Amino acid sequence: MLLDSKVAVISGAAGVRGIGYATAKLFAEQGAKVVILDLDEAASQAAAATLPGAGHLGLACDVTDAAACRRAADAVLARHGRIDVLINNAGITQPVKTMEIDAASWDRILDVNLRGVLQLSQAFIPQFRKQGGGAIACMSSVSAQRGGGIFGGPHYSAAKAGVLGLAKAMARELGPDNVRVNCVTPGLIETDITGGKLTDAMRADILKGIPLNRLGQARDVASAYLFLASDLSSYITGGVIDVNGGMLIHG
Repeated sequence: MLLDSKVAVISGAAGVRGIGYATAKLFAEQGAKVVILDLDEAASQAAAATLPGAGHLGLACDVTDAAACRRAADAVLARHGRIDVLINNAGITQPVKTMEIDAASWDRILDVNLRGVLQLSQAFIPQFRKQGGGAIACMSSVSAQRGGGIFGGPHYSAAKAGVLGLAKAMARELGPDNVRVNCVTPGLIETDITGGKLTDAMRADILKGIPLNRLGQARDVASAYLFLASDLSSYITGGVIDVNGGMLIHG
């Protein structure tokens, strides 16, 4: 198994149709002891209870709250004594245009998608350094690369572009500590975020621009996370893996 006995913490993973939960399930199948973080502790615990294997944990954590991130880290270390993998997956979106973005919306989108990556990473970096290494993977988006998405406004693109820059900077800084930091940039993935919003006409139009001629599934992204979490990627840091079916092919 690729993650045998490793401790993996995944934020935003309580929703059973989401990328985070798909990642948690795949990691558990590969032998990891998974810690699910989400806003609702009961939902996190319920999701953790459905994972294959034993030793999984569900905790409440608002990634926009630095103290909550530290409490989550303390709880993980009290339970397992270490962390091997951190998946910064939590995120939110808002489909608005530039002139519709107000200060509160800007702060909300940037806080969850970008500040949350920093604060949750900060909570676990001391332990990574103490134990001599680990892997961090962060959720960005194709919208950061192509300048806008289908269900996310410009502030979402800005936040996800910020994640790319933050992850690359952390990769450079933490490399000497044997901590690898990478990103995934999904295209349009069928989750609760797209559910009910994607009409048949929209789907047909979108598929014209995807060479693989299908929308992504949550497990497609989970598989990229698994690669970045495992020793298969032991010499990869500061990298970005596109998971978009060819929606954006760039040099």
